[in-house]
Amino acid sequence: MKTAEIMQRLAAKHPGEAEYLQAVQEVLESIEEVYNQHPEFEKAQIVERMVEPDRIFTFRVTWVDDKGQVQTNLGYRVQFNSAIGPYKGGLRFHKAVTPSMLKFLGFEQTFKNALTTLPMGGGKGGSDFDPVGKSDAEIMRFCQAFMLELWRCIGPDQDVPAGDVGVGGREIGFLNGMYQKLARQYHTGVLTGKGMTFGGSVLRPEATGFGALYFTQHMLHKAGKDIKGMRVALSGFGNVAWGAAIKAVQLGAKVVAISGPDGVCEIKDGITPEMIDYMLVMRASNHNKVEEMAQKFPAQAKFTAGKKSWSVPCDIAMPSAFQNELSLEDAKELEKNGCKICAEISNMGCQADAIHYMQKQGFLFAPGKAVNAGGVATSGLEMTQNAEHLSWKGEEVDERLHHIMESIHEQCVKFGTQADGHVDYVKGANIAGFMKVATAMLEQGII
Repeated sequence: MKTAEIMQRLAAKHPGEAEYLQAVQEVLESIEEVYNQHPEFEKAQIVERMVEPDRIFTFRVTWVDDKGQVQTNLGYRVQFNSAIGPYKGGLRFHKAVTPSMLKFLGFEQTFKNALTTLPMGGGKGGSDFDPVGKSDAEIMRFCQAFMLELWRCIGPDQDVPAGDVGVGGREIGFLNGMYQKLARQYHTGVLTGKGMTFGGSVLRPEATGFGALYFTQHMLHKAGKDIKGMRVALSGFGNVAWGAAIKAVQLGAKVVAISGPDGVCEIKDGITPEMIDYMLVMRASNHNKVEEMAQKFPAQAKFTAGKKSWSVPCDIAMPSAFQNELSLEDAKELEKNGCKICAEISNMGCQADAIHYMQKQGFLFAPGKAVNAGGVATSGLEMTQNAEHLSWKGEEVDERLHHIMESIHEQCVKFGTQADGHVDYVKGANIAGFMKVATAMLEQGII
């Protein structure tokens, strides 16, 4: 396998799909050496099959807003790879959603799910619907219209969506209610991230952030460092950043920055429990303005318009909002401010040249497919509870989550340790996920 040749063919076949091509290239560069040591993979065309989704559903979503006006959006579900289990991955509602974005996310999800050790394939979906500024009634009607088209394509042993950007507990509730009405199947685990009153799991909202901090803690211990007292900069203020802030504070770190599309809030003395709680209020408001934190807590938070969290001096940078949010310039600014640790929580949160720069400068860097796997891992635990018609206590879920994140870290170390003892977490995560999916594909024949 030659990565350049495969990428050239793929770019010709899928022109303009920048996010998807970026994600594929990153993985192929990491696995090229190990792939070429397995002629059976090349004979079975594993890579050529793996980089293309099994199928993509595209559909029109028509709904009525509060003014009685008809609105039309596009909906998608990308079922990427089911070699190790039913398709599993979130739904994203955001005005920037495109097939390229969802293909990249589905591709990443395939390897992320493989890392969890749970039997889940990779998928992703969503819509270009923009929830910002919409009323609860409008969001409900959109979710119901979306599910009216999607429901026949999903199921507890076929494809299990979850939440993502723009899709939280409220949206999952509306989607689940419509699915149950249409399918006449109840508490089947066809959606994860559900409310506790109808089959949800304890800790699921916090799981992505919690898991990210558990992974980061293991990464730091491996490097002989301690997270206690370290300054953490988070981007965004949604569920992911919220969960990360909670666990960072519990582990003794200090969260000094959160951000939004409007700018950054610097919190020099560290975020407080009251401020963390207010992050949920801000997200539920649909205003998408981090400035509201500084307005609510003017003595603790300083808002700067147009700036990112990476402008705030920190020890650990944790992108937790959107893909490609941390640029090469941001990486240079982080280094200038003394930061030498970066753990992606968002999927492909750092641009490729930013990652290469940080690795070259000796940053301790870990990719999203490893760092943020706690969310889908806990979704898998929710599926298990639903299948057993049981609900586990928070301590049991947290213990299982911590064990999974420790296992993911061990896989990254196993496949990513270099000759000089340095751990390349990007290579380790990519090779570990690839080997599991590739072996499963090989053993199940040419399909």
